[in-house]
Amino acid sequence: MGVQAGAGLQTKPKVDATLPTRHVLPMDAGPITQQRDPTEILRRVFGFPEFRGLQEQAVQHVLAGGDALVLMPTGGGKSLCYQIPALCRPGTAIVISPLIALMDDQVAALRQAGIAAGALHSELDPTEARDVTRDLIQGNLDLLYVSPERLLSNGTLDRLTRLPIALIAIDEAHCVSQWGHEFRPEYRLLACLAEHFPNVPRIALTATADPRTRDDILHALNMPDAKVFLASFHRPNLHITAQPKIGETAQLLDFLSRHKGACGIVYCASRAKTERTAERLREKGFSAVTFHAGLAPAEKREGLMRFRSGEAVIMVATIAFGMGIDRPDVRFVVHLDMPDSPEAFYQQIGRAGRDGDPSETFLLYGGEDIARSRHWLMQSAAPEQQKHVMRARLETMISLTETVECRTERLLTCFGENLPEPCGHCDNCAAPPTTYDGTTEAQKILSAVYRTDQIFGALHIIAVLRGEKTEPVLRHHHDRLPVFGIGADHAAPFWRGVIRQLIALGALDIDTAGHGGLYLVANPARPILRGEERVMLRLDSAPRPERRTRTETKRDGHVPSMVQDVPPALFEALRAWRAEQARSQRIPPYVIFHDSVLRDIAATRPSDLDDLGQIKGVGASKLARYGRSVLSVLATSAS
Repeated sequence: MGVQAGAGLQTKPKVDATLPTRHVLPMDAGPITQQRDPTEILRRVFGFPEFRGLQEQAVQHVLAGGDALVLMPTGGGKSLCYQIPALCRPGTAIVISPLIALMDDQVAALRQAGIAAGALHSELDPTEARDVTRDLIQGNLDLLYVSPERLLSNGTLDRLTRLPIALIAIDEAHCVSQWGHEFRPEYRLLACLAEHFPNVPRIALTATADPRTRDDILHALNMPDAKVFLASFHRPNLHITAQPKIGETAQLLDFLSRHKGACGIVYCASRAKTERTAERLREKGFSAVTFHAGLAPAEKREGLMRFRSGEAVIMVATIAFGMGIDRPDVRFVVHLDMPDSPEAFYQQIGRAGRDGDPSETFLLYGGEDIARSRHWLMQSAAPEQQKHVMRARLETMISLTETVECRTERLLTCFGENLPEPCGHCDNCAAPPTTYDGTTEAQKILSAVYRTDQIFGALHIIAVLRGEKTEPVLRHHHDRLPVFGIGADHAAPFWRGVIRQLIALGALDIDTAGHGGLYLVANPARPILRGEERVMLRLDSAPRPERRTRTETKRDGHVPSMVQDVPPALFEALRAWRAEQARSQRIPPYVIFHDSVLRDIAATRPSDLDDLGQIKGVGASKLARYGRSVLSVLATSAS
């Protein structure tokens, strides 16, 4: 049940270290239900000394009964914006979430904090589902997580209308928008909540929504008077790098060699590619698993369990492995194929570094990716208005890959945000690229494509330009063309870069439905050939090892600590203790304590429960549950 009125304590209490019963705060910790002050709940229950950014404003607005749309980057603390009001308002808070794994992680984390939380979804065994339903009816739940499908079916909605409801939270709210990159039609049906719960505040939350998507969320959910809380989307702990594909596997292995022992995600465009890539990585000694929609349910569960277990695993996946990934210590996200929008790209790279520690993102892209994405969009059955928006987003994504400016600046402009200066933590800031007037080179490529009848691929066009008498060149008599050999002054990789950039500019395209031949796109190509339009190109250089940054992992897979003077042996002892606790409870380690909490403990070496209770992230329930055990690890390591 929700929190009732009562006097809030002003300091963290001393706590009897006797372990409480499952998911219940110890009596002398002061039950949650005796407090109403959100700041005190933040401190006592979640262990945080103060709110961050817009959290407090959002919490107070919902507490007052107002609707809200909260936009905060991944790791920005969105969940507290509904969890704390849920504990302050009478009744049960309903949290609508699209993924079972996300629900399970959040319920496990809340229970660790001593909060009565449950979930209803298709993978619950019947006994547990009955227990959750009983607790809901009896008013024993502070928060109930449910999918939109479950909410709107099987009498769930009717049952809830007869119960006191504290608030309704719609998580991953971009799913409601037809303009969003992960649109789910069932989310549009949530507009009926305003009618069924007319006096219940609703709060929609997402980490990814451009201005058009924000407007559509409010319209689709029938929340015209909702207050929008828009935080900065800037993630200073993410280092963003993009490279053209030259040798995809070699580039990937080079990147991963600097992250041995770390957890990361590698995104691929197809199911088959995820399986090929994972197999190659396993052959090279990496712990890699596959995740895509075509796997059997048991295989998906096994891969997800390995990822959630805290194991240093590389998840090679399609976008089916997506929203709501709660693991905080994902140190890198790699894209082997270009996403189709900046919104999708930002959402996916946001799964790295949720703990705030430095992390890397690495995008590989090529002309084939660009042409394939344009072709798929052209073949889409979406309405023309929607295709127009999708096309604009795709072209923005293409320009993001080829930009010579700060990538973070360009990415954030897609969300209506302008950085006052370059970010300093992307590849273009670290090593500004060189540009040149490539008009002549562009004309040579376009002329070669035109004179070879616009049916040949890049390899053949480059061979003609370089004057290479290959068998196909001689067979088609292309050695007799006036363009034969006019590009001999540049190596093949240079010309591949020019072709890729001309595809990005829209002057060239690839016949993806045929044999992959290059052809001219008339309107953009004609003024270039006539010399009426100047073409500035980026000078591709051979992929260079990334500079040593704060994002580089050590051989044990951990990022260098953000806290000074953390004894490595003590930190590892605490991690080993946490892993054992997680195994015994069959929960992810990070719902017990994040690495950042363990580092703070190792750095400060608290000597008693009162000192341990002052560590950020150590709430009353966790202090009672784990306090003496943590102190024992500290004492043993010191001896």
